[in-house]
Amino acid sequence: MKTSPILAAVVLACGLGNASAQFIEHDKVKCEAVPKEEMRPQMELQRKLTSEGWKVRQVKTFNGCYEVYGFDDKGARVEAFFHPKTFVLVGQVKQPS
Repeated sequence: MKTSPILAAVVLACGLGNASAQFIEHDKVKCEAVPKEEMRPQMELQRKLTSEGWKVRQVKTFNGCYEVYGFDDKGARVEAFFHPKTFVLVGQVKQPS
């Protein structure tokens, strides 16, 4: 079975899109429901991000996600959302330049 070049490009683009942060609207972010006992502590996320060069100002819960305010490893102001069980980046709100 041959794979068409167009199909291969679409599959590759989808894979790359999931690997990078996607910009989302603040009110449209939502994480799947996770039982409280399965949620990892917010401080654990803060320590992880700090070790990666982030400067975290605040972590709170919003629509089932951990919402992080601060500066990323490049010094850019961020508002990012992470899954509370896996710490996978769900997306971030585009900040004004």
